[in-house]
Amino acid sequence: MSSENQKTIGGLKSSNLVQAWLVLVLAMGFGVSLAGVQLALGPIIESNKINETLEKIPELVLGNALAAKMATENQTLEIAPRQVTVTKAGRAKFYSVYEARYQGDLKGWVVKTKGQGYADTIELLLGLSPDLHAITGLFVLDQKETPGLGNKIVTDAWRGQFIDAPADRSLVVVKTGAAQPGEIDAVTGATISSKSVTALINTAIGDLRKPLTAGTATVEEGGKDNG
Repeated sequence: MSSENQKTIGGLKSSNLVQAWLVLVLAMGFGVSLAGVQLALGPIIESNKINETLEKIPELVLGNALAAKMATENQTLEIAPRQVTVTKAGRAKFYSVYEARYQGDLKGWVVKTKGQGYADTIELLLGLSPDLHAITGLFVLDQKETPGLGNKIVTDAWRGQFIDAPADRSLVVVKTGAAQPGEIDAVTGATISSKSVTALINTAIGDLRKPLTAGTATVEEGGKDNG
């Protein structure tokens, strides 16, 4: 090989090495920038979620019609945020629970729970009757499921299946058309997303039934939130 060819090859190697380092530096810079943005927006996003949760509680506990009627009459629910700690297999799990009362009477509960969906974490608000016998509402607070498929879990039509569903038995996802109490129609083409939501609901109700009915939930004073 001539010295000229060797120089050409050496130059190409050096050029490729420079490009590789440039890509690495750019990737690191982008990662740092993204982390900075997430750090800055994190508190704002959480604050927005808290506000949205408080706005949704009347609807999730009372239903759309009664919640709207109360709003027009300038009536409000008394909402007490609580934190419930559940220990399973030696590990503690924390749920944010909102107790909703009207003129002192317990009207229901709203539970925040989250877990893995098909694409990413799904975060739910679950409305429950005072005696935890029935589901009174469901709202998807956050999700990143597949557009046009899994993200249909946010639609009123799909979430509406859960209203008045029994909370004293496990819900089951079906593909052939729900016919029995406790059966939930899967979103077409998104069975995993449908099952993820249903599993989160079943787990939350199972975890919270005893502490809520026993009155052992404590007033929230901050702390880690896994629910």
